[in-house]
Amino acid sequence: MSHKFQSSVQHRGDVSFVKLGGVIDEDNELADLVDKIPIGTAVIDLGEIERINSCGVRDWVNWLSKLEYNGTRSVLVECSPAIVAQINLVNNFTGNGVVKSFYVPYFCPECDEEKVLLVEAADMGPPPHEPPTCRCDECDLVMDFDDMPDSYFAFLSNQRKLAEPDKINGAMKDLARGSDSQANPTGKSKVKSRASQPNLGQPGSKPSVPSLPSIQRTSTQPAKTTSSGPQKAPSRPPSKPPSRPGMQGKQPSSPQLAGMSMRMPANGPVMAAPGKSNALVFTLVGVLVAAIVVLAYLVLTK
Repeated sequence: MSHKFQSSVQHRGDVSFVKLGGVIDEDNELADLVDKIPIGTAVIDLGEIERINSCGVRDWVNWLSKLEYNGTRSVLVECSPAIVAQINLVNNFTGNGVVKSFYVPYFCPECDEEKVLLVEAADMGPPPHEPPTCRCDECDLVMDFDDMPDSYFAFLSNQRKLAEPDKINGAMKDLARGSDSQANPTGKSKVKSRASQPNLGQPGSKPSVPSLPSIQRTSTQPAKTTSSGPQKAPSRPPSKPPSRPGMQGKQPSSPQLAGMSMRMPANGPVMAAPGKSNALVFTLVGVLVAAIVVLAYLVLTK
C-alpha cells in the first residue's frame, strides 16, 4: 500500500462514503476501489488531497468512468484547492458527477496565516461569484482571497444540481455520527489550516517571503580582500572626491586608498604630481641657458 495515498470506504444503504487523502499520482490505488463501491451513490471526500499530477488525473478520470459504467453516481465533497484547480483545467474531471462542497483558500497579510473555508456549491448563487468573507483566527481581520475569483469559481457556471440532497445529507450524518470522519453533514462553513497543503513553488499556497528590510540591508563592513590582493575601488568621475558612508574619521583599509588620502586636499580634487614631460622641459631650458653662457664667454674673450 502506498504511503502517499490513503483511502477508505463506508456504506449506508445505497450510499457509499469514499474518503481519499494524500497524493494522487502514478502510484495511486484507485483501481482497487472499483469493486468496493456498489451501484448507487458514491460520496467522494477530497478534502485531504494535497496534490494530483498528470498521471493521477488520467487514472482519476478513468476511475470515475468505471464507476459510472457500473451505475454509480459520484458526488464530490470538500474538494481541496488542488482538486478545484483540476476541475477548472480538465473538462471531464468530474465526469457526470456533481461538486457538493469545496474549500476556498484565504491568506492574512497581517499574521501570515493561511486558511481554507468550506462552502456549499449551492450557496454560491448565480455568477459572478465572489468569495465569502473569512476572518483570521489570530487577528480577527478579514482575510484576502488567495486566488482569482473568475478562474477559481469558473466550474460553478456549468454546475449541475445535486439529486436527492436530503438523502445524501442524511447518509453523511449517519456516517459522521460516532466515527472519525471529517465530513460536514450540517452544511455549515468549516475552516481549517492549510499547513498540509503544498506551496505554489509547490502549487496551492504562498511561499514564505522575507521582509523587504532584510533584503535591502546595507553592510558597513570594509571590503573583503582576496589572495591576489585588495579589491579595486569602483571608478568615479575625476571631478568629484571619492566618498564612502561611514569612512569619516577612519583610516582606509587599503594601501592604495591610503596613498590617495595623503594627497587629497581638504576641499578640492586630488592634485596630480608633475609628470615626465615637465622634467624634460626643465632639462632643455637648463641646456639652453648653459649654451648661451658658453657663447657669451667666447665672444668676450676674443
